[in-house]
Amino acid sequence: MSEFFRKFAARAAAVIGSPAGFFTAFTVVLLWLLTGPLFGFSTNWQLFINTTTTIITFLVVFLIQNTQNRDARAAHIKLDELVKSVKGARNRLVNIEDVSDKELEELHQEFQAIHENYEKELERRKQKIAKKE
Repeated sequence: MSEFFRKFAARAAAVIGSPAGFFTAFTVVLLWLLTGPLFGFSTNWQLFINTTTTIITFLVVFLIQNTQNRDARAAHIKLDELVKSVKGARNRLVNIEDVSDKELEELHQEFQAIHENYEKELERRKQKIAKKE
């Protein structure tokens, strides 16, 4: 059952996110608008589109969340493999998605400082080259 749902969710997300999926939805809304005068813009006419879009949105959220979870998990595995394979890389960054928010913020600030130092070093090198010219 799990494998069936995985394949179904991936295919459905691909179709829904495609240009054909968009134009199908657009066409349905356009047809609904065009039938407004036929139904006198009644509350039932409005209820039809509201109910239909609510149900579709509700189901699509679960399909898209499934595919995003799977993609994120695959990306994390790939990144973990890269971290493990790079000599000198900190292995504590493997599975970083499981650390607390506080630890994540500390690491963010650490990398922000590294980035700022790198930017300063680049600027210093540019100035040094400019002086030589």
